[in-house]
Amino acid sequence: MKKFILYTDGAARGNPGPAGAGAFICTGDGHAVAEVAEYLGETTNNVAEYRALIAGLKKLIEMGAEEIEVRADSELMVRQIQGRYRVKHPNLKPLFEEAIALLKKIGRYSIKHVEREKNKEADRLANQAIDEHF
Repeated sequence: MKKFILYTDGAARGNPGPAGAGAFICTGDGHAVAEVAEYLGETTNNVAEYRALIAGLKKLIEMGAEEIEVRADSELMVRQIQGRYRVKHPNLKPLFEEAIALLKKIGRYSIKHVEREKNKEADRLANQAIDEHF
């Protein structure tokens, strides 16, 4: 079974401001297998968080992932995906729905909140996307 860990992070310099999405994918034993760094233009941090998740999920689907564990430092996004919080903001609803649809394509998944210190690679990629644009 192809199992991966997906770390995601969104960054916005200002809220809204120039934003980036970062996704870091590794095997269960920590070997890096893929990275995504995407410049998003002007948007909010919450939108950037969802865009990072979506970018990572699309990459995992390309890779044929059958089981994933998502780790993100956005407590809001994690709890919304878990169904613990409702998605109220109209800008987040379509992103939430897209993320759920992609997770269903993978099938087996879990998502958990991690502290920022444990999400350094995804944070680096999100900021790299912004830095490379300017």
